[in-house]
Amino acid sequence: MKRVLIANRGEIALRIIRACHEEGLEAVAVFSAADRSSPHVRAADRAVAIGPAAPAESYLRIDRLVQAALDTGAEAIHPGYGFLAERAAFAEAVADAGLIFVGPPAGAIRAMGDKTEARRRMHEAGVPIVPGATAPVLDLGPALGLAREIGYPVLVKAAAGGGGKGMRVVRAPEELEPALAAAAAEARKAFGDESVYIEKLIQRPRHVEIQVLADRERTIHLGERECSIQRRHQKLVEEAPSPAVTSELREWMGTAAVAAAEAVGYLGAGTCEFLLTNDRSFYFLEMNTRIQVEHPVTELV
Repeated sequence: MKRVLIANRGEIALRIIRACHEEGLEAVAVFSAADRSSPHVRAADRAVAIGPAAPAESYLRIDRLVQAALDTGAEAIHPGYGFLAERAAFAEAVADAGLIFVGPPAGAIRAMGDKTEARRRMHEAGVPIVPGATAPVLDLGPALGLAREIGYPVLVKAAAGGGGKGMRVVRAPEELEPALAAAAAEARKAFGDESVYIEKLIQRPRHVEIQVLADRERTIHLGERECSIQRRHQKLVEEAPSPAVTSELREWMGTAAVAAAEAVGYLGAGTCEFLLTNDRSFYFLEMNTRIQVEHPVTELV
């Protein structure tokens, strides 16, 4: 491999360009009309215009990105984070064009992107999950039965969600029906998918994530980052190592993260997120099927 196209801009594009140069690879940048003079364009060995300023007409255009790679002789495409990084259709299109997608296969992205499917897979793999549904909740009756079984309070969550969107806390049976409707409406608007599910609300947990790396031979973990300080379910501060994670707990959580990645045939860099309780129990939350914004924290330790 001699040349990599970076399907992104900004800080992550610059990091990938630097990594390519350190490995003796040429880096191809792409840019919209608004980014013609951006640092990543100047840092790359060559650059390709892919459309107007609006991301929907440039950085989110799978066809233009794949064609740019073919036109420049790039053998691989690195998605970075954001934009198309967790879009299974992008990984498929890259592979169908005979190019290398620098990230997980489409099947792994799809499996982890659907929260209920991910929970089902993790349960089968022996990775601890928060008590609750492993399939979307379709009707109020079954939802009430499940909530009664696992105990209130419960959390209604978007199956295709993330970033704190499509979530509602339910503390009593009479709150469940409006919460289901509100979460579904928000999920439909944010993700184009109104599917929701129910899980037990874990009270005041720590949020700990494990960095994993995988190739075709093995999967390893690189320890944890703690991201418990959040606003509206979005992270504000990350630190490593976590003050709450002992060496023994780190090994347990790392083993679970490796099992999670292997359960979906994961390749590349990824992050498994867990909820950690005061009694040191931990539960799989989700997997980010891309390099995370926060990866430099792990690099520093």
